[in-house]
Amino acid sequence: MAEAAIGVRADRVFDVAVIGGGINGCGIAADAAARGLSVVLFEADDLGGGTSSASSKLIHGGLRYLEHYEFRLVREALAEREVLLGKAPHIVWPMRFVLPHTAGMRPAWMLRLGLFIYDHLAHRRNIPPSRPINLMRSAAGTPLARDLALGFSYWDCWVDDARLVVTNAMSARESGALILTRSPVTALAAQDGQWRVTAKSDGKITTFTARSVVNAAGPWAADVAHLPGADAPTFRLRLVKGSHIVVPRISGAEDAYTFQNADGRVVFALPFEGAFTMIGTTEEGFLGDPRQARISSDEERYLLDVANRNFSSPIREADIVWRFAGVRPLDDDGSANASAVSRDYRFELDESLGAPLLHVLGGKITTYRRLAESAVDRLASVLGITAPAPDAAAPLPGGDIGPDGFDAWLTELEHRYDGFAPATLTRLARRYGTRVDLLLGNAKSEADLGADLGGGLSERELHHLVSHEWARTAQDVLWRRTKTGLHIPAEERERVAAVIQKRLDAAQGR
Repeated sequence: MAEAAIGVRADRVFDVAVIGGGINGCGIAADAAARGLSVVLFEADDLGGGTSSASSKLIHGGLRYLEHYEFRLVREALAEREVLLGKAPHIVWPMRFVLPHTAGMRPAWMLRLGLFIYDHLAHRRNIPPSRPINLMRSAAGTPLARDLALGFSYWDCWVDDARLVVTNAMSARESGALILTRSPVTALAAQDGQWRVTAKSDGKITTFTARSVVNAAGPWAADVAHLPGADAPTFRLRLVKGSHIVVPRISGAEDAYTFQNADGRVVFALPFEGAFTMIGTTEEGFLGDPRQARISSDEERYLLDVANRNFSSPIREADIVWRFAGVRPLDDDGSANASAVSRDYRFELDESLGAPLLHVLGGKITTYRRLAESAVDRLASVLGITAPAPDAAAPLPGGDIGPDGFDAWLTELEHRYDGFAPATLTRLARRYGTRVDLLLGNAKSEADLGADLGGGLSERELHHLVSHEWARTAQDVLWRRTKTGLHIPAEERERVAAVIQKRLDAAQGR
């Protein structure tokens, strides 16, 4: 196992066993461990390997959710923007969005009213207010189609979603949690008021004992609910696929853009990884194995059509350099339209088998911390444990950059490592925050980090990801822990992935 279960006493009883290493599972593990509960987390594949690394990479209130009157959800999400900005400023930062007014879509007065509510639903400290924009005169209008004259700007936040998952897992581990990746749970049985949780890793079977279990398996939550041999779960999940495409940076598109579409959805076009623009997302019902989710040709055309109606320079299929898709597990409320299904979260607590099993349903990456806090509150009450919630302002690993902000801290880092190119330090600082010192150590320049394995990924960084961040495969490294894969020519990616996998296997003794 990634953190071998060897050394765990056979008679050890954990307070909480979490099944699922996405953002909700890792957030719950971090919250519970910070309160002093003993925690073990099982992830069948890689941390954030499913839904949590295939998001639109936004910490946002969800402007369009106001149309469905989800004011509580939007208010909570807007408040969490500020919290997460403070907890992880290296991977969460403000981003300006430009919302053009399109004739025949939502009227301008409705957009202005919605933005006014968006500005005032929760207290803002670091997020500027919205305002109207003349797109004919503003630089923000430069990349847009000529018939778009009026628009609005508003602010939300960008997040590196996969790294947010890993930093929460690190936080949990540093509070004493055991994090087991590549360890699918194969059996779950209640016995004498406790759970016996059996997991498989590297061909070995290990059984753990826990007082409670959290089912945070996302799209696989129904599968986990069947493990104890109980009747079908009382909850229903609505699986909805969301897909994105990535193209070279659209000329002049330095802001993020929010486009209205005739079907009532919105599509984002976001600055991505310096040299690219990410366009998404779609929403269509999904059946089958979420691991096999892929963007369809219809989704691809949909995103290209939206982009080409709004940008002046045409984008073609041949321009796409990366495609990714993920499956959102929504709490099915019976809505006919997938866009109208709530993104709120809900819990179902099942004690019918003699030990508590908490099912986590729905949620969005923005509100993961509040979800985790509520979930652990519920468990602590059931277990008879008095455990106050951890300080919401406590930084995540790497986030303790100080009161002067990321830019001031980065300047100080550049002074300390003045033999490095500023672009290298910025890239590493954005990934690791203050933990970059653990990676760089006594290195004086890039040459001290070993060979460049491709796209700027050094040997030392690769070993760091293996030693400290549970990386086991080239996919973990190239597309989740980093986005190095994007910076490698497409025709070179397979070769580079093979080189990296060979180094990974050697580092892990395989």
